[in-house]
Amino acid sequence: MAFLFGNDKHSTIHFCTKNIFILITTLALIVLTVVRLDYPFLSYKNPAEISPTYHVKDDSTNFEHRNEKCDISMGEWIPNPEAPYYTNTTCRAIHEHQNCMKYGRPDEEFMKWKWKPDGCDLPVFDPYVFLDIVRGKSMAFVGDSLARNHMQSLICLLSRVENPIDAHFNGSEYLSYNFTIARFWSPFLVKSKEENSDLFNLYLDEFDESWTNYIDKFDYIILSAGQWFRRPAMYYENHQLVGCNYCKIPNVTNFWITYGYERAFRTAFKAINTLGNYKGITFLRTFTPSHFENGEWNEGGNCIRQRPFKRNESILEGMNMDFYMIQLKEFRVAKIEGKKKGSRFRLIDPTRAMLLRPDGHPSKYWRWIPENVNVTELNDCVHWCLPGPIDSWGDFLLHLLKMDPLLDQRDEY
Repeated sequence: MAFLFGNDKHSTIHFCTKNIFILITTLALIVLTVVRLDYPFLSYKNPAEISPTYHVKDDSTNFEHRNEKCDISMGEWIPNPEAPYYTNTTCRAIHEHQNCMKYGRPDEEFMKWKWKPDGCDLPVFDPYVFLDIVRGKSMAFVGDSLARNHMQSLICLLSRVENPIDAHFNGSEYLSYNFTIARFWSPFLVKSKEENSDLFNLYLDEFDESWTNYIDKFDYIILSAGQWFRRPAMYYENHQLVGCNYCKIPNVTNFWITYGYERAFRTAFKAINTLGNYKGITFLRTFTPSHFENGEWNEGGNCIRQRPFKRNESILEGMNMDFYMIQLKEFRVAKIEGKKKGSRFRLIDPTRAMLLRPDGHPSKYWRWIPENVNVTELNDCVHWCLPGPIDSWGDFLLHLLKMDPLLDQRDEY
């Protein structure tokens, strides 16, 4: 004490000042070691500006490599109280036809389920991991309104990180990741012409150039089609009328609906395999059944269930099974042919998963109807609410992207 509080005030002050300086310096070094420099400002940053890197060597990202034999298409829905990961107010990409909560759907449980494959797990979609995998790449959705539904779901899942800006080809661009997604409208996948609202001409062996002329510039193609083939159509091959489906025209052979479906997919895959400059991955997303009950779409059919089916409560049968098996057959043929030319094909197979989700459709909650107006409302049991079960397609897609063997060969950022 005598030393500290003696008569030599200058020595005392010098000693205290020196020790305080050492203490402050030590504390500063500790803070800089354990806390990021931008910590105080993270809450004010656009999440896209953080742009974390996906490390392919991390054990968590190699999970699927250890489970390549696990069939993620088979499983059951289990509760997921953490879902949904966005809302109809946080995602601006939701089409009015799929904005179920906006249009009065009273229940919310349909959003709180997760697909659990048999024998393994399927991680919930991670938007940061996804965006880092597709950094500098482009993805095209080709098909009908369910392809658009899928694309909107993906945009909503990614909205937790970044909202895109509009780009060409009905597309959207994520500036922070130089990633572009685009949609090509082609409900039949082949060349078609609408004769009237009730009849289409399908040229089953001719490419639909509205997408085949452009997709060679993309790194990923997601191909899908289904429900439109239920419509009356005239079938042409080699520029000749060969038959029809539901056309009811005298002296024209009536083919079963699967005739046109099979040949359309065959032609679509042929178009992709003949693209000389295309070096990307083609994903076939398999057919997803509708869930009309008590009548068809134009007969008062509805879908008012509020919980998923258990696996023993519904089976894939009839036309749903026919469509599904046709897709698998044509996919296998295209994959074998593509392998000879260096093309890569992958299967996104949510068919059985979505078969068990009669609760996930907009039903009557899909558009606004003026009060006191007598309008017969058609229920939508084909498309999917957003948020909703369709968001699981992002889980499927990311699983397949992480399994890409070329991913492990990329330079780490």
